[in-house]
Amino acid sequence: MPRLRGTGRLLRARAGRRLRRWGHAWRSSLQVRVITTTLALGLAALGAIGLYVGERMKDGLYTGRVEQLLTESARSTAQAQTTFDSSNAQTAVDVQRLLREVAAAQASGGTGEREVFLLRAPGEESALSVCVAGSKLALADLVSERLQDATAEGGQHWQSVAWEVGGRVEPAVVVGQDVTVPQAGEYGLFFLYSLQAEQERLDFLLRTLAAAAAALVVLLGGMTWLVTRQAVRPVRRAAEVAERLADGHLAERMPVRGEDEMATLASSFNEMAASLQDQIRRMEELSAVQRRFVSDVSHELRTPLTTIRMAGEVIHASRDDFDPAVKRSAELLQTQLDRFEDLLADLLEISRFDAGAAVLDADSRDVRDVVLAAVEHTFPLAGRRGSWLRVDLSASECVADIDPRRVERVLRNLLVNAVEHAEASTVEVVVAADRNAVAVTVRDHGVGMTADEAQHVFDRFWRADPARARTTGGTGLGLAISLEDAHLHGGWLEAWGRPGRGASFRLTLPRRAGIRLTDSPLPLVPEDTVPPDPVTRTVSRPRTDPAALPDLGDEPSTDPRERQEVR
Repeated sequence: MPRLRGTGRLLRARAGRRLRRWGHAWRSSLQVRVITTTLALGLAALGAIGLYVGERMKDGLYTGRVEQLLTESARSTAQAQTTFDSSNAQTAVDVQRLLREVAAAQASGGTGEREVFLLRAPGEESALSVCVAGSKLALADLVSERLQDATAEGGQHWQSVAWEVGGRVEPAVVVGQDVTVPQAGEYGLFFLYSLQAEQERLDFLLRTLAAAAAALVVLLGGMTWLVTRQAVRPVRRAAEVAERLADGHLAERMPVRGEDEMATLASSFNEMAASLQDQIRRMEELSAVQRRFVSDVSHELRTPLTTIRMAGEVIHASRDDFDPAVKRSAELLQTQLDRFEDLLADLLEISRFDAGAAVLDADSRDVRDVVLAAVEHTFPLAGRRGSWLRVDLSASECVADIDPRRVERVLRNLLVNAVEHAEASTVEVVVAADRNAVAVTVRDHGVGMTADEAQHVFDRFWRADPARARTTGGTGLGLAISLEDAHLHGGWLEAWGRPGRGASFRLTLPRRAGIRLTDSPLPLVPEDTVPPDPVTRTVSRPRTDPAALPDLGDEPSTDPRERQEVR
């Protein structure tokens, strides 16, 4: 029994695999769907037509033959009655001989083979002791009592029967009519006709029809396959060429054959591809010129900037000797020179990303140390803006292959952005890790942003509110560079925000190069967002190990690596 159960499971598994392969072929191939649908409709139509034609042929053969047999049996019955009327038999022996002679004569008098029976009518009595007669009395049982009763009432009656001949069952018809036998009374004269010839003719016609239907189905399937192949091949070729174009092979084209609709499609597709190639080439040239221009300008500005900075530092060092207006101007000059230098550095970094020249100097580092370094850099700004920095570090190591300089730059940009928009509220930094990734979230409780603004927050020089002043002197490229740094690591940088509920940024980095991220150890949407935001598509997930994370209470921890709060 276990062996039978195992065989059953194996058969079910094979059937399941075949069904899945067929389902995949059905979903992925237009040609399979068209051929299958055409064959299914063709088989249904041919089946309906075959049933209709078969029934009509059966009815025609059967009805025509039965009518012929009724006419023949009526004529034979009239002849038998004439023979009985002209007979002068008086004794039982004479009457019995007369019955046998009539039965034998009628058995050989039809258009085909038939059996004849002379059976006494039900309820009929005679003074003479006369038995039944027939050409083959062993088949007399095929005449049913119902047919005998109907014949005794008068008129001609018939019924379909089946009899066994040579080990096979053949269809037949029994036709009966009453006759009057001299000195014996009323008898029933019954004729048994075989319909096997008609059945064989009908079987031959049905086989011929089935063969024709099968040939028609094969022809229909072949024609459908040929037509769909001619129609689908250019579409498949167009899909392949489109994929090649999407992969950057802009010189790929479709072959043009003939002058039909498919040739027109191929020509139009090639014209579209050529137009796209020309536009992409021009855009690439323009982009290259722009990148070269930004890079050249950034480099060329460094020399005059250095000279201006040297002069500005001299003026700034002597600012106490100037009157208040000139002193203030010297301070503003120094501040704007710092901002100008930062802008040039960011422009150079962006040009490296655009040119594909950015290089990742990866090293195995504990991300918690990088987070603490970024937080230390942001302490003075948080103090000036009146914001708290709350850091929640994982108790276990969060080692990953990262470029510390780039990751720290990302975190500094996120922290500065959070402090600037926190409006003197707490900025929370959380670090967590799992087997595949390390994540850092930076959350503020300030003005927040809309879902549409969260989609554009990483665009270059984009600002949610253009009228809002930059108090920290940002260049407008920090978050854009941060996104490029995250992508360079193979990680994610995501943003969430809602007006009046603050904003949250999440940086997720793979622990090892080559790991493909599918999830993050930390949720992007804050857990204190009640009710849950129905618009956000990011799925909130609990932390990897809640017991391992320190409590976020108001009292600072004695371990500076676990939590730091700065006002």
